[in-house]
Amino acid sequence: MKTLIEKNVLQIEPIIVGPLFSNCYIFGDKKSKKGVVIDPGDEPDLILDTIKRLGFDIRYILATHGHFDHVGAVTPIKKELNVEFLAHKDDLFFIEDGKKTASRWGIKITQPPKPDRYISDGDIIRFSDIEIKVIHTPGHSPGGVCFLYDNILFSGDTLFQGSIGRTDFRKGSLKELKNSIKTRLYNLSDKTIVYTGHGPITTIGDEKRHNPFVRG
Repeated sequence: MKTLIEKNVLQIEPIIVGPLFSNCYIFGDKKSKKGVVIDPGDEPDLILDTIKRLGFDIRYILATHGHFDHVGAVTPIKKELNVEFLAHKDDLFFIEDGKKTASRWGIKITQPPKPDRYISDGDIIRFSDIEIKVIHTPGHSPGGVCFLYDNILFSGDTLFQGSIGRTDFRKGSLKELKNSIKTRLYNLSDKTIVYTGHGPITTIGDEKRHNPFVRG
């Protein structure tokens, strides 16, 4: 049976939001028009307008981690769409501190809500014919996760093109982050396309060969 990738019915719509230029993604099935919002960090009106333009029925709001620049627009989007917000429990501290932390950066957001449901390593998030696997990748934050569908990975701030997430924030760990990348991500297919939390897309193969911080 062909995957949705092979059927060419997947939609991945990147939206760069906020002063930290965070990548938000609308991801779903063009045929069923069902999808998810990943990392709505800011500019909720822009995100909602994009969802409306695409005609998508959003099933979940997903967070790769709890830093304010990835969850700052959750509250207004959740209110408008009436959908569940899913995140890892180990990042609840950051979510609860979101508005205060953003203000320390001179950024104004609406306080993010507590997740409706916590996700853990190995969980499967299902909608339409899509099954997204949760991969726990602590290091940038203790509750950092990546979302995998087939050969598509949403890496949040775990892995970037030619770089990795910062670990000098609260509860960050360079050792853990490198271990997460080496043992959880670099064992994926080299052809896996990585949609990052900031900056351009890349592939697992390219990062294994060229990333100066973590070589495969």
